[in-house]
Amino acid sequence: MNSIRRIDSGIVREALFDVAGTRRIEAAATGAAGPFALMTCAGDAVARLALALAPHARRILVFAGPGNNGGDGIEAATRLCEMGRQATVLLHADPARLPADAARAFARATQAGVRIAVASVSNLQEHEAPDFIVDALLGVGASRAPQAEIAAAIEQMAKLAARGAGVLAVDTPSGLDVDRGQPFGRACVVAGDTLSLLTLKSGLFTSQGRDYAGRVWLDTLGVDISGESANAWLVGRGDMHRRSDKRRQAQHKGSFGDVAVVGGAAGMTGAAILAGSAAHAAGAGRVFVDLLDADDASNAFDPLRPELMFRNAWWQGPVEALRASTVVCGCGGGEAVRAALPRLLSVAPRLVLDADALNAIAADTALQAMTSARAARSLQTILTPHPLEAARLLGRSADQIQADRLAAAVEMAERYAAVVVLKGSGSVIAAPGDRPRINATGNAALATAGTGDVLAGWIGGRWLPDAQAFDVATRGVIEHGAAAEPERPGALRAGDLVEALYRQSRGVIGA
Repeated sequence: MNSIRRIDSGIVREALFDVAGTRRIEAAATGAAGPFALMTCAGDAVARLALALAPHARRILVFAGPGNNGGDGIEAATRLCEMGRQATVLLHADPARLPADAARAFARATQAGVRIAVASVSNLQEHEAPDFIVDALLGVGASRAPQAEIAAAIEQMAKLAARGAGVLAVDTPSGLDVDRGQPFGRACVVAGDTLSLLTLKSGLFTSQGRDYAGRVWLDTLGVDISGESANAWLVGRGDMHRRSDKRRQAQHKGSFGDVAVVGGAAGMTGAAILAGSAAHAAGAGRVFVDLLDADDASNAFDPLRPELMFRNAWWQGPVEALRASTVVCGCGGGEAVRAALPRLLSVAPRLVLDADALNAIAADTALQAMTSARAARSLQTILTPHPLEAARLLGRSADQIQADRLAAAVEMAERYAAVVVLKGSGSVIAAPGDRPRINATGNAALATAGTGDVLAGWIGGRWLPDAQAFDVATRGVIEHGAAAEPERPGALRAGDLVEALYRQSRGVIGA
């Protein structure tokens, strides 16, 4: 197990590769190591991880497909039998048409006495229920929805898993697009664990990929990929760099900047207050809350967070104040936020745009032009859309955004010359001209009203004048997700999330 690593939210930055990059690395490694060398290593790795995950399993069933992914599974079955386990292979392919390395694995397994059955729909039911399953049907080369007997095999795996068998996917759950994190069709393996071979694949960590892949492990098979060009990065708690938060004794509240939250139209004031509370918890020296459509915001008061300072029409105040502040705009802003946007886009040096601010920009070409022009004037911008808001910004559907989250985030970053945080499972952080980042922290407990407002405010509170937007957004997203860990049943209320973030930032155990 020494070469196998668990990839979880505690990681320091890890390189992610698409299928084309993985294929390039595989071809170079095969040329250097020779035929069958990588498959030997892969089969051994799968067998060792299977035993580590299910040390008491007696019957292990390997579903093997027609390519080299199937060969990895067959080689794993041979190793499992050598280790004293009863491993059976259901081969969903014609043995005479296997590629060279897989054919060699098949010959080795046959010679070693491994039980191999050429599978069909009719004989899927003939085998005794296994304790553990290895999914080696389809690898990263798959490009369409599983058909016929492969789809039937995936359905059979699901039935066996429902009866208690663990599932380990080899390289990728069969039926998953590992570039995009979406199943190709209705048939897709839901794995408890996935052993990614050679490289980590982007789609295992965003969109639906996290649900299908389960826990992800990596074995590079002895290949050094450190010099390879990744297409994205996976970031986690190891990237938070808490030591940078240490305050010097002579510093004062003015040392940590002002944050202004512009939002909270009538009936939605809670969104702005949540963002303001998060900004203050993140370390902002002072936080002003400008409630839009409020009759007299100057008399507003939050008894739970009395340190928040409410201001009428703050966005219309002295330009010097705007130029000295980080502004979070849009949280609960409603239609009223549209009037504030032109001035904020023109003046604010650091601007986080969320929720209704994004909707207003999506509906107004003039505001779009103002947003994309900010970078040329050395004004930094962070957009924090959820998939539907992203769809509006790009003029397409939310399903199209989710179908390729990495590409959508990169396109938004380029179009609006801004850092983009595309929220959701495996949030994507993108910046113009840079490789995107996928966040490994967080879970479905964050799927509740107000947590997006907390994220916008937290990023604003972390954004000091000398900090770069891409790094600020990345750190904010990581911390926001980490505050929801470990996952507990039910939703995490947004107000409780602010407190969890505050405790976490102070290094309190159990945050």
